[in-house]
Formats: sequence, structure tokens, C-alpha cells
Amino acid sequence: MDTGNQVVTLIVLCNQVLMSSGTLVVTLQFHHNVPMSNDFADRLLIWFHQHGRQDLPWQQDISPYRVWISEIMLQQTQVATVIPYFERFLKAFPSVELLAHADEDAVLHQWTGLGYYARARNLHKTAKLLMTRFDGEFPLEVNQLTALPGIGKSTAGAIVATCTDRKAVILDGNVKRVLSRCFAIAGWPGHPSVAAQLWQKAEALTPVANVADYTQAIMDLGAMVCTRRQPDCSACPFEDSCVANRTRQIEAYPGRKPKKELPVQTTIMLVIENYEGQILLKKRPSRGLWGGLWSFPEIPDSESIEDYLQAGDMVPVRIETLTKFRHSFTHFHFDITPVHIQIADTNAVNQDSRSRCWYSTSNPVELGLTRPVTKILTDLHRPQ
Repeated sequence: MDTGNQVVTLIVLCNQVLMSSGTLVVTLQFHHNVPMSNDFADRLLIWFHQHGRQDLPWQQDISPYRVWISEIMLQQTQVATVIPYFERFLKAFPSVELLAHADEDAVLHQWTGLGYYARARNLHKTAKLLMTRFDGEFPLEVNQLTALPGIGKSTAGAIVATCTDRKAVILDGNVKRVLSRCFAIAGWPGHPSVAAQLWQKAEALTPVANVADYTQAIMDLGAMVCTRRQPDCSACPFEDSCVANRTRQIEAYPGRKPKKELPVQTTIMLVIENYEGQILLKKRPSRGLWGGLWSFPEIPDSESIEDYLQAGDMVPVRIETLTKFRHSFTHFHFDITPVHIQIADTNAVNQDSRSRCWYSTSNPVELGLTRPVTKILTDLHRPQ
């Protein structure tokens, strides 16, 4: 029986009826309607106040805006990586109003290198909606938050819990791992039936008081102790009760995602450099892969290089194929072959076009760049 939010009342009903044997009939009934102590939350909070993280940037001067930015950045990204991005982002856009009125390129520029750029585009969209629909204020209700772009149920729960200390449930990757191991919830958490079990357990364990601390505590436990690899079970407050630890099956939880062969796509990226050392960049469509970011022009095969240059009235001075590399996404691998092309002049390329620009690496403008662009430019200018 769960000790989380389980409740027990024992009611003894004595039926004043004597059986033929002369025995008094006594009926026992159990009713689940009186709260017991939430042992899980209590133990977790004790651990948190002794060992948890309480000095993260978004834990200072708590506001819905700061918590929202941090929660979006922390999706699929580790705390150590997020901290400098969070601080730079808040310096550039210290309020939801300034974020809403910012140019998309400026927003994506602050996100460059963090990955999963749809998060940044959704931040920008949500900021605009907050200004038009809610006068710049956050609707601190889970159902209203989840109606905004990029905010799922767990993120909404974290915002509400942290900012209001009201009961709201979270279930991020760290929490899934803790609950899977503690209660031996088998299967891949991405499967609907397993996810439903985890949400049910998370709901049952989340207390009605000290919710903000509890929310941070269970995330911290997963990030600091109940890690994906080599968890420190001796430092865990649930060492004695964790089913996975007691049965020595920690590696079995949570269940792994079913493996499948990822498809491979290929492309050639043209790193076209003019005589001033500027690089030609092209803005990608707002939807789809790397939506709204700036990248190199792409062609399907090397035979198309000459056609592309002729179409742009560009005269090559030097062409060099650089080292091929793989950039992997969740659903496929992208094999990229960069080709560095130095050209004689730039007369045919419109520098004022909204979809193309000449980018100076020595005096860069604020643009959102794809990860391959930053990698290739870094490699290109690395001393040989």
C-alpha cells in the first residue's frame, strides 16, 4: 500500500445479531478518506534542505517570467549548460514585454548553440500572446498555461508550483527516473500506458504544502543522485525503500526506448566566402528543420555546385571540400559535407535581401545560427 497520500479509517460496525453458535458478528470496513503522513515528501524535503540546489539563478528573485524561461531552457538540456544561456537571455530580454517586441533574429541569436530551436520560437510566440491576451501577466493556472505554445503539462506544473506554492504536478525526465526506480514502474516512459502510471504516481505523491520546495527537490534528486548512469544510491533518502535498489535492478528502470534504425539524409553546405572574408548565409523557412535560423546554402550533390554559382553570377577562385561530419536529430541522422568556395566578387548577391546576407565573422551581427554553421566557421578559422 502506498504511504504517499493513502488514507485509512477503520470503522467497526458491531451487528447486534447472535448467530446460532452464539457468536457476535463484527463487520470491519476500511475507508480511504483520512490523510496519513506523506512519508515520501517528508523524506525528500529533509534531503533537499540538506543537499539540494538552492542557489540556481532562476531561484533568485523568483517571478513567473524567470521561471518560465528557465523551464523552457531546461527541457532536454542540463543545468550547467543552461545557466550561462539563462543569464545572457535575461540580460538581453529582462521582461516579457521586451521579449515580445524583440526581432526573431535577436531571440534566436541568444539561443544559438542551445539546440531545439523550436523552444526559442515558441518563447517568442508566447511572449506576444501574453502581451495581447493577458496584458503581460502570466495566467498561473495549469490549463491556461498549457494552451500557450511550447508549454506542456509538466512545464506548466513547475511554473505554478514554483511561483504560487500551490499543488501542481511535474513529470520531467528526472522525475520519471526517480519514480520508475522507487516504485518499479516498468516500461519506456514514452509509452502512453507507462506515462499514465507515472503521472498517477506523481499526482499521489505531490504534497499540498511546501510544493515549490518539493518540486525542486524531486528534480534535484534525479539530477544529482538518481542519475541515469551510476546513481549514488547510498546518498538517496529512499535507499531502503527503492524497489529497484532493493532488488538490484536499477539498470532496468526506467525502461529504454525501443531501438529502431534511424534514416540518414545527406546534404552539401556551400560555405561561400567573398574577397572581404564575409560568408554567405541564407535564412531557412520559419517552419521545418532549423526554422527561422540562418545557415549555408545547400545543394543535393557536388554536380550542382557550378549551377548554383552560375545562377548567382558568382565566379569561384578556389573550391575546397572540407571534412564531412554527422549531425544527429531525434528522428534521423544528417550527414553534412561542407564545401568552402572563395569567390571574386559579390555583385550578384543582394546584401539587403531578408533571406540572404553576408556575415562577417570578425564583426558578427546578431543572428540565430544553426549548430553546423557555428561548427564549420569555427573549424574554418582554427589555426592549422
